[in-house]
Amino acid sequence: MQVKDFPKIESPFVRKEINNEYVVTSEINPGYEWVLEGKEDEVVCMEKLDGTDVSIVIENKKIVGIYNRLNKIELFGKGTRNIIEGLLESKDRGFLDLQDGQHFGELIGEKINGNPYNLQSNLWIPFMTYGMNSLVYKSWHKYSKSFENLKDWFFKPIDEGGIFSLLMRKRDIKQKPEGIVFHNLKTGQMSKLRLDMFQEFQGKRHKDFNI
Repeated sequence: MQVKDFPKIESPFVRKEINNEYVVTSEINPGYEWVLEGKEDEVVCMEKLDGTDVSIVIENKKIVGIYNRLNKIELFGKGTRNIIEGLLESKDRGFLDLQDGQHFGELIGEKINGNPYNLQSNLWIPFMTYGMNSLVYKSWHKYSKSFENLKDWFFKPIDEGGIFSLLMRKRDIKQKPEGIVFHNLKTGQMSKLRLDMFQEFQGKRHKDFNI
């Protein structure tokens, strides 16, 4: 089968450089109106994980390929230990019970992006199975959708109704997520919004303006 790269995901809002920071504005990005207008059976809002994109290819119920973007990962190649450990942990948790095909996911863990989840090992999480089942914010369609309301949700304290990490909540830990990813179930489109995309964010931002 032909291996695909994980698509580049854009913000639903136009980003501009303001005070030397590349941040979102209240202007909707053309073509992304569906993020705010999509109905409950059309759009879901999933936690964005802070890790590394890794996909696997399964044939006859076995992993036959592991990829970071379009780069094939060799089992005994340099720097692949984290990925292999993450997949083994995923298997132990039952996350690899997947249909044949290519499956995208996020590798998180103790040596990845500073380990914001404080894990003692590495873990690969598939987006369209575990992510859709356990990391979707069911309250997304209960409130009015606007730029200001989204910003309020992102920056309001967790105890006052602000957004929280669903992954960490399963461990009874209150923590903000890196952001969210919107999925259009009808078209397959995606859009992302990170906390550090807002001008109000305090802390270290992604340095690459194209990320």
